[in-house]
Amino acid sequence: MSGLLRRKRRRPELNLVPLIDVLVMLIFFAFVTMQFRAVTTMNLTLPKVETAGKSELKESLTISIAKEGTVDVNGHPATMDTLDQIVKEIGRINKDVTVVIRSDENTPLRFVTQAMDTCRKQGLNKIRLQSR
Repeated sequence: MSGLLRRKRRRPELNLVPLIDVLVMLIFFAFVTMQFRAVTTMNLTLPKVETAGKSELKESLTISIAKEGTVDVNGHPATMDTLDQIVKEIGRINKDVTVVIRSDENTPLRFVTQAMDTCRKQGLNKIRLQSR
């Protein structure tokens, strides 16, 4: 029996091309499903609220108020006078827009109430205060 030819065993090999294809598809899927957040220009420390819920709004006007009283509207610098004009334009287009007011936890209440009053004068009554 020693005369029979012995077959040599082939070494097992690992085919890397399908593994790389799967890895590329996983990375592509991760990038496609990733949610990017809007970058804010103002450095605000939002007040902490224990009972605050998480809500994502699709159509909203974001008003950010710093503790010094400086205002940003959707990431663009503004003043209280230009805020009135912007809100008036948006109110003319659509009265159903939700207004999200973000203010620093040390912002005086008068700035927040002034922004809320400006929005209500133009008919924008869906006002929310953002917290962390």
